[in-house]
Amino acid sequence: MTYQEALDWLYSTQTFGIKLGLDGPRKLLRQFLSFPKSGVKVIHVAGTNGKGSTCAFIDSLCRTSAYRTGLFTSPHLVDYRERIRVNGEMIPEETVAEYLTELRELVAEWEHHPTFFELTLAVAMRHFRETECEVIVLETGMGGRLDATTAVPADVAVITPIALDHSQWLGDTLEKVAFEKAGIILEDKPTISAKQEREAAIVIAEQANEMRSPLTVIEAPLTGYSLSLAGPHQAYNAHLALEAANAIGIPLNFDSVQYAMSHTNWPGRFETVSDTPTIIIDGAHNPHAAAALLQTWEHQFGSKKPIMLFGAVESKDVTGALKLLCQLPSELHLVKVNTARGLPTETLLEALPKDCPPHTEHDSLQSALDVVIPAAVESGTPILISGSLFLIGEAKSILQGGSFQASTQ
Repeated sequence: MTYQEALDWLYSTQTFGIKLGLDGPRKLLRQFLSFPKSGVKVIHVAGTNGKGSTCAFIDSLCRTSAYRTGLFTSPHLVDYRERIRVNGEMIPEETVAEYLTELRELVAEWEHHPTFFELTLAVAMRHFRETECEVIVLETGMGGRLDATTAVPADVAVITPIALDHSQWLGDTLEKVAFEKAGIILEDKPTISAKQEREAAIVIAEQANEMRSPLTVIEAPLTGYSLSLAGPHQAYNAHLALEAANAIGIPLNFDSVQYAMSHTNWPGRFETVSDTPTIIIDGAHNPHAAAALLQTWEHQFGSKKPIMLFGAVESKDVTGALKLLCQLPSELHLVKVNTARGLPTETLLEALPKDCPPHTEHDSLQSALDVVIPAAVESGTPILISGSLFLIGEAKSILQGGSFQASTQ
C-alpha cells in the first residue's frame, strides 16, 4: 500500500472502537516482533492532564543527554506521524506504509481485529526497535491498567494529575479513575506521581505499596530553570519529568537540564499560531485543564479578555470546563469539532453557565474564524481557541497549513 492507502485502511479500523485489555496488544506486539530489546529503558506516563507535556519534557531531557529516544503520544493534531517520533523526527511515510501493509496481512484473519490505537502502538514499537532507541517514552491512550501501552514492559511509571475523564470507561469517581491510572505501577519499579487530590493519592499509595514500588510524590514546581512551555503548571510537569529521567539513570547537570527545559516543544498547549491577530490555541478539554488555562492566560495577558472559540467531543465534562472558561472571554463562539465524536453546538449551548458572555453558534471552525479574525485585527483583541485537541489540530491545519484528518482515538 502507498502511505495514503495505508492511512485510509488504518482509519477504517476506527469502526472497531475502543477496546480495553492487554491480551490483544500483547499478541500483536509479539507477532509483529515489536517488543523493546533488552536494556532499552521504558518510561510509561498516565494521568488525566499534563501527560503530553511531561512526555515532551522527558524526551527533551533524554535527547539532550545524547540518548536516542522514541516518543509515542496521542492524539495527533494535524499529521498522523506526530504520534511516533525518534529524536524529535516523525516516522517516515514510507515506514508507516511498510509496517501497516505488514500489519494488514498479519491481522486479516484474526477473530478479534486490533483497534486503530493498538495498530499505531505496534507501528511505533517496531519503529523504535528498528531505529535502536535507547529510551522509549509512552503516553497512555486512556486509563492505564487496561490501556494497550501497558502491554509494553516499563521501567518507570509516571502519573500526572488525575481528574474525572472518560467516565463511561474509567468510572464516575476519582477513586475509580485513579485505580485505572495506577494500574501502570509495576512491581519493584519506581513510581513518580504528581501531587493528587486526596482520594486519588490514597489509591496510588496503596497500589505502590502492594507492588513494592518506591513512590516519589512531586509536591513542588521545578525552580531555577526557564521553561519553554507557558503556564505555572508546566513547572510541575517539568519536575515530574526530571525525576523520571533521573529514575532511569539519565546523567543530568544544570546545563543539560536548562537546555532541555528551555527547548521543549509541545504543540497545542498555549501555543501562539498567529501574531496578527494574536491567536492562541490550547487543548483545555476538562475542568482541571481549564483551570490551568485561566491561570496561564492571567500570567501571560493579565486582565485582557480574548475572543474565544470553543468546541468539544463526547465523554468530557463540558459543563465543568465551560463554567471556568466563560470567565475569560469578552465573547464566545461555539463550533462543532470536525470528528464523529464532536458535540453539536446545541449541546454546547445547554452546557453554558448562566453568566456566560455573549455567544454565537457556527457550523464550522472555518466559518467562525472568517467572522472573528477581521474583528480581532480591527480591535487588536487576541483570539483564544480552546477545547478538544481535535479542534486544536483543525485550527493548526487551517492557520498554518497541512492536511487534517480527524481521528477518534
